[in-house]
Amino acid sequence: MNQNNYCIIMAGGIGSRFWPLSRISKPKQFLDIMGIGKTFLQQTYDRFSRIVPRENILVVTNADYEGIVYEQIPGISKENVLLEPMRRNTAPCVAYATYKIMKRNENARVVVAPSDHLIIREEEFKDLVELALDFAADYDSLLTLGIKPSKPETGYGYIQVNNEQIFSGRFHSFNKVKT
Repeated sequence: MNQNNYCIIMAGGIGSRFWPLSRISKPKQFLDIMGIGKTFLQQTYDRFSRIVPRENILVVTNADYEGIVYEQIPGISKENVLLEPMRRNTAPCVAYATYKIMKRNENARVVVAPSDHLIIREEEFKDLVELALDFAADYDSLLTLGIKPSKPETGYGYIQVNNEQIFSGRFHSFNKVKT
């Protein structure tokens, strides 16, 4: 495993879309919604621990959820749990964690992942993330992995790409994003 690879797991949301199962006191990332004996957070941590050294996985969460994180990820170090005093969405979360990572390793390549994604084809996902991390090592770039939307959704942003292909791998092609 490459010691320059890091992962930021975002786990601070209140999970309002899963109400009534998800509550402010215990949002969806801390629930075993699939009934498999692991919460979304645990699944995400396990998924990325196959790609990134465990000591390079940071969980960013709201200060209210500190205890739940330590309960669900036994052995995670205090320096790898970053507590937000208040919820400010994705950009401040990523900026805060990236700042901490860059103080540790200025050559870091960082994957940012929500704590509540359902990934069915785990091995294919792992291969794609490893390919993306390798790409990031060779190109000074920001790389976004996503799926093609099936319908408009106001809760998400969209990325428009141009046709200039800069890399074509086993699973997907990486295109330059329009700026």
